[in-house]
Amino acid sequence: MNQMNSPLIRIGVFYDGNYFLKISDYYYFQHDRKARISLEGLHEFIRHQVAEEEDVDVRLSQIIDAHFFRGRLSATEARDKDRLFHDRLLDDILMNMGIQTHYMPLKTRDGRLQEKGIDVWLSLEALELAIHKSFDVVVLIAGDSDYAPLIKKLNTVGTRVMLLNWDFKYTDFKGENRVTRASQQLLDQSTYPVQMHDIIDQGLNSGDELIDAMFVNTPEPAAYPTVKPVRPTGPTAAGPVGTVGISTIKNLKNGFGFVVMPPNNLFFSYADMAEGDFNELREGDWVEFTVGRNHRDEDCARNVRKVEAPEMDENDEYDQHEHESADSPERL
Repeated sequence: MNQMNSPLIRIGVFYDGNYFLKISDYYYFQHDRKARISLEGLHEFIRHQVAEEEDVDVRLSQIIDAHFFRGRLSATEARDKDRLFHDRLLDDILMNMGIQTHYMPLKTRDGRLQEKGIDVWLSLEALELAIHKSFDVVVLIAGDSDYAPLIKKLNTVGTRVMLLNWDFKYTDFKGENRVTRASQQLLDQSTYPVQMHDIIDQGLNSGDELIDAMFVNTPEPAAYPTVKPVRPTGPTAAGPVGTVGISTIKNLKNGFGFVVMPPNNLFFSYADMAEGDFNELREGDWVEFTVGRNHRDEDCARNVRKVEAPEMDENDEYDQHEHESADSPERL
């Protein structure tokens, strides 16, 4: 049968925003690709994948609706945590792609911000829109088993479900090991479960243009000359919380690093950047930072930003290897 004689396949895409941003961070900070996922490229991949599964020409595979659900800080909290610009930037990207945003306020429980109710809201909206707009295929970008009832309901009304899922290990901004893996319930109940981690790795290795286009093209960072660290002026201890310091980067690895500060180096992550791009940092770069405390009540570097190397004389030089921290990335 001529594929162009087939009816149009109407696609609705639904993002669990927190899940998607973890995926994008993984590829940006820890995967060899070192780039964020392009929403435009991802949507093009979805169209091709649905066309292949539905056995139609890709021109008949069209996304007619896309929705992004996420818990969100208030404007004041986002400003205080230096997240206001990043949230606005994400809004701009979603708006330019025509993706409708749905936000709920993050709740504080036991001193921690938690996202509650997003899965219920996404499920209700997805089911209602699937019926109202007659989606042939709902593409779900999520991994939590809480979405299993949604998939069952979509199956009941005759809507096929494509689940984009990832399976990988990563280290979060606290330096703790985490695993992202889709619920087996979702995989079993989905019409088209798509193992994105395998497809992406295989596509990148084979030079697949469709897979390569799923990532934001960023210029290769210029190689900065390394500068031999000099002894920081003042006391050798990091100082009380709020102290502003300047020193060099000793190590960088997978979105994390250490700033030279005897007697122990100060840990920081990409989330601690006050400005600039973490991936453009190089070992030996000079940075300004504020001393903070991490969840283990240990000294760490916050509000990190790259600065010009200060003027120094020969008497300031010292051997940074004398001050290696037991927590340096080589020993993790």
